[in-house]
Amino acid sequence: MTVGVAILLLALVQQATDPAAEIDRTVRAGIEEGIYPGAVVVVGTANRVLHAKGYGHFTWSDATPTPDPARTLFDLASLTKVVAATGAAMALVDDGLVGLDDAVQRYLPAFRGEGKEQVTVRHLLEHRSGLRAFLPLNDRAETADAARAMVLEEPLRYTPGTVVEYSDLNAMLLGWVIEAASGEELDVFVARRVFRRTGMMETVYRPAREERARIMPVGRWRGVAIAGEVHDQNAAVLGGVSGHAGLYGTGLDLARFAQLMLADGRARDGTVVFRPGLVRYFTRPGAGHRALGWEMRDLTENGSAGSLLTARAFGHGGYTGTSIWIDPELDVFVIVLTNRVFAPRTGRSITKLKVVRGEVADWAVRLRPIACAVANGEASPC
Repeated sequence: MTVGVAILLLALVQQATDPAAEIDRTVRAGIEEGIYPGAVVVVGTANRVLHAKGYGHFTWSDATPTPDPARTLFDLASLTKVVAATGAAMALVDDGLVGLDDAVQRYLPAFRGEGKEQVTVRHLLEHRSGLRAFLPLNDRAETADAARAMVLEEPLRYTPGTVVEYSDLNAMLLGWVIEAASGEELDVFVARRVFRRTGMMETVYRPAREERARIMPVGRWRGVAIAGEVHDQNAAVLGGVSGHAGLYGTGLDLARFAQLMLADGRARDGTVVFRPGLVRYFTRPGAGHRALGWEMRDLTENGSAGSLLTARAFGHGGYTGTSIWIDPELDVFVIVLTNRVFAPRTGRSITKLKVVRGEVADWAVRLRPIACAVANGEASPC
């Protein structure tokens, strides 16, 4: 930790009253405003979880359970891109099975068309492939095979490497590259190579039907809460497993992943999941406030990452109301999971949720030095 960061943290300790209570207040205010019925927040460092709490309820009914950081499964939406697709890509690069500058056509020969021979795996991770942002596959394709063919045949809009355009198609293609290189389905490979080694035993695609009682609902059908059916309709068309969406996980499982990233690829039990230096390589700033797979903290905006995380922070958000931010400079992570797509009682729920996320992130930064001072007093590393 640099001297400047240490001074900042000391100042925050002196100024803050009770950051944990302020996190509680902020999240509950979001419920009262009608942004989401329930939430989980987890804050921690590479070595400790400092705050893990559930708020509200599964639905707007007080008769439904309060979310549990250890047990409640959330539809992670686009967090799938960084936790599953990018995590699996890191593993394949680590194992020497994929090169970042390999042509996508090496793994997906059907990815043909003008200029597509120039598209690399790195371009997919950086969202610089030249592909459009979105295709309504659920409206245009009746089967997973037809949907896949549409993505593979989609023409480029830009010369590869020239324009950053965040695209679900990039993550879909990355998932198929992972399958071709590993010889396994995406869900099977990432569970075996990344999640199990990290201790993420609750992180899955296509959760079993008997698990639905602990899944946060993301919608209603004829008055009945829907849980366990992936919210992203393109992921649904693709069978529930895709590089862009479809993953489910708990707050504490995501905390294990964040700690893996803060510990330079080493899990809490000492297992080396990624070789030293690989995490730093994938999370260094690139074009358009992006790294490889990840978003970088954009200091020109006070958005969902707040204002106190440093420029080294990286993270991602998900449409269903999920987010993760990790700051290696401050040694802190903050996870906010909600089901804001479940019948929000306010307009502009995603915009208002970003404000909540930003405030929680700022309080998480203030919480870290206070909680760690207590921990160190007990001779426990933070």
